[in-house]
Amino acid sequence: MSLNWYALSVKPHKEQVVHRLLQSRGFEMFFPTVTVKPKNPRAAKIRAYFPGYMFVRADLGDLGLNAFSWTPGTRGLVAYGGEPAVVPVALIQELKARLAHIEALGGPVFENLKKGDRVRIVSGPFEGYEAIFDTRLLGNQRVQVLLAFLSSHPQPLKLHNDDIEKLN
Repeated sequence: MSLNWYALSVKPHKEQVVHRLLQSRGFEMFFPTVTVKPKNPRAAKIRAYFPGYMFVRADLGDLGLNAFSWTPGTRGLVAYGGEPAVVPVALIQELKARLAHIEALGGPVFENLKKGDRVRIVSGPFEGYEAIFDTRLLGNQRVQVLLAFLSSHPQPLKLHNDDIEKLN
């Protein structure tokens, strides 16, 4: 066989440990993550983009099909019909580019958010109200939305980016 990318299923909240362990064993790893700014300063600032999964590049001809089944913190490779599924290199490259784009935009909140999009305020004193997304503010963690609250004229309202969600 040859070197291929595979999706590795990981036990809940063990992604960082497994990533470090397999890297220390010499495997090429891709652990897709996004940077977030949680409200709780002690909460994780880096989160898995696909919780419970990461990608490993390996030659299963040399290692054997069950090479990762016994690695602490893992559940084994994602398989179909008993055969580990090969992840195309193009998909890995596309994911890396997509994550770089998300980080450049300021994080996952802004991934698909454009000026004029309808949003719902999900926390704070205006929780439950719908508003119109206006702009990101400096620092990438705050946004300005337009809210028609006491009048028919929308007023600008500055919020933390975690306080809104896009409406479909």
